[in-house]
Amino acid sequence: MQEANRLKRLPLYLFTIIDDLKRRARERGVDVIDFGMGSPDQPAPSHVIDALCKAAQVTENHRYSRPDGEVERRLRAAIARYYKKKFDVTLNPNTEVLPLIGSKEGIAHLSLAYLNNDDIAIVPSPAYPVHFNGVIIAGGILYNIPITADKGYLPDLNSIPKEVMRMSKLMFLSYPHNPTGAVCDLKFFEQVVQWAHGKNIIVAHDLTYSDIVFDGYKAPSFLQVKGARDFGVEFHTLSKSYNMAGWRIGYVVGNADILKTLGKTKSYMDFGIFRAVQEAATAALEGPQDCVDRMVKLYKERRDVLVDGLNAAGWPTEKPKATFYVWTRIPLKYSALTALEFATLMVDEIGVAVAPGTGFGDTGEGWVRFALVEDTERIKFALPKIKKLLEVKG
Repeated sequence: MQEANRLKRLPLYLFTIIDDLKRRARERGVDVIDFGMGSPDQPAPSHVIDALCKAAQVTENHRYSRPDGEVERRLRAAIARYYKKKFDVTLNPNTEVLPLIGSKEGIAHLSLAYLNNDDIAIVPSPAYPVHFNGVIIAGGILYNIPITADKGYLPDLNSIPKEVMRMSKLMFLSYPHNPTGAVCDLKFFEQVVQWAHGKNIIVAHDLTYSDIVFDGYKAPSFLQVKGARDFGVEFHTLSKSYNMAGWRIGYVVGNADILKTLGKTKSYMDFGIFRAVQEAATAALEGPQDCVDRMVKLYKERRDVLVDGLNAAGWPTEKPKATFYVWTRIPLKYSALTALEFATLMVDEIGVAVAPGTGFGDTGEGWVRFALVEDTERIKFALPKIKKLLEVKG
């Protein structure tokens, strides 16, 4: 049996290869220090877990979720209140808020909802893989804009050819940015709104890492800009802010018509979110936020230990102002290797796993990403191994 042609168009999923390398290393008895996948290592807040357990005891919550249910209405209202408090953005919880089974699912379904075979989606590269993989699976045409360190990893929107714009229906952005950790200010979003005005294009902003910010930086919402809601939506998730990655709960807010079409698409694909998880999400958004502050402090400590250690070992690396990722160029000593070859070398030689930059698009070649999901002592344990690898004579 042959798989669908759309799957054959997908790029190689490098994380599967890295997972296999880690498995083989562990089978050899290697204690792998895993900076590969951005899966939080800390537990969800205790009051969120308590809310889940309490709600799971309610028989009604085990039935299918329904949009007009009390649990569902309260979650949408909580999301709207959260946006008002954090960004001073007023949302109609009934039409401008749509909960999702994780933001990744919603991003993929947005492409499915809007892209025909001759429609283009504009995606900066490197990018979180579902931004471009979702386009391909939906059958759309992918147009990558390379983003580079010298320009702050911000796309030059005016460089897009007119013939591409004529066929473009959707554009993805994401700041704070995965994998690079790059950030933007509200002025950039104002430029995006000015650029997109009158172009009949949807701008989808992925705000996953808005809470994980350092050194005084505050991440703005795209919807804070006047006119953004005319054609824009913004995705968010509880996976990173509240360590709820495996719970699969996120949401998208913004333009009501776009959300209605996305909701229509989802109605054919799923039966909604387990109600106990929705209750827990409401508790997370409306409960005490000191748990988020503690988590950010922890990630900053890990960032500082890792980046300072890499620089001390002779691997020039900059500290990101946001996300829990460190994006760094392959050391000069190993610059002849591809990103996948270097990531393979690190696992095989020193038992340290990182994500190859090409997992985020071709423009990630020459780079690797560290996810700060190992505790500080494990990071300190990894640094001498990395230094030894850099000192090995060729």
